[in-house]
Amino acid sequence: MSRKFTTALSLSFLLHAVLAAVLIMGNFDHTPKPPPKVVQVQTIQATIVDKSKIEAQINKIKKKKLDDARELRELEQQVAYARKKRAKEERRIKALERQRKKKEIEKIAADSAAKKARTKANAAEKLRAQKEKEQKIAENAAADAKAKRLKEEKAAKKADDLLKKKAAERKRKEREAKERAKQQKLLEQQMAEEMAIRQKARNKQTMSEIGRFNALIKQTIQGRLITDRSTMEGKSCKLTISLAPSGFVTNVVIGKGDRVVCNAAKTAIYKAGTLPVSKDPEVFKEMRTISLTVVPEF
Repeated sequence: MSRKFTTALSLSFLLHAVLAAVLIMGNFDHTPKPPPKVVQVQTIQATIVDKSKIEAQINKIKKKKLDDARELRELEQQVAYARKKRAKEERRIKALERQRKKKEIEKIAADSAAKKARTKANAAEKLRAQKEKEQKIAENAAADAKAKRLKEEKAAKKADDLLKKKAAERKRKEREAKERAKQQKLLEQQMAEEMAIRQKARNKQTMSEIGRFNALIKQTIQGRLITDRSTMEGKSCKLTISLAPSGFVTNVVIGKGDRVVCNAAKTAIYKAGTLPVSKDPEVFKEMRTISLTVVPEF
């Protein structure tokens, strides 16, 4: 709302207030109270004069009020016109803004399309350059491969000649090695046969020695065995004896057999303390741990 409209509205309110005050304070009754006779004519005259002034003032106020109302209507029309004009301007601005945004979107789309086109063109150029580079590399590689192949063929021929020469030499050496192996095998067979004969004889001698010493050990045990025909006759006990190289008894393990015979045999062995053993290391190795069966003799 403009300053001019505000001023007119304030003036209208002021005039209405003045008119209300005049109407309240004035006396328009045509039948006033009878004044004293001395001053009656003068009072009536004064009342008529005041009434005419008031009516003139009222008419002036009414005219002013009409003028203010007309001015107010004009101002209201101006305000309505201004509002319509402003609304129209706002619509125009909005239309321009929509158009601007549309142009902006079109520009962004155009820029994006141009960027894509440039990217595509750059990619195509890079691809062309890459293909050209790859073709050059392939040509160089083909030339290198050809030179390498010729070199390898030459080296292969040389290697093949050398291989044939080595193969012939290897065959000759293999024939010689087979002949030497054959001779060595024959020699080893002869030596093995001789060793077998010797070992057989040695084993026979060892077993004979072991048998002899087993008999001596049994004889020693029998010599120290306390017997009782009523409890031991027809009974036996199997023992396992561990010996030191000197013949000293280190352990006795009772196996199957009669308990009385076993206990008596174990006591007899420990009573002897040392049993007969061979001084030959190979024979003693076989009898370090001996198993024998004790049968009481009566």
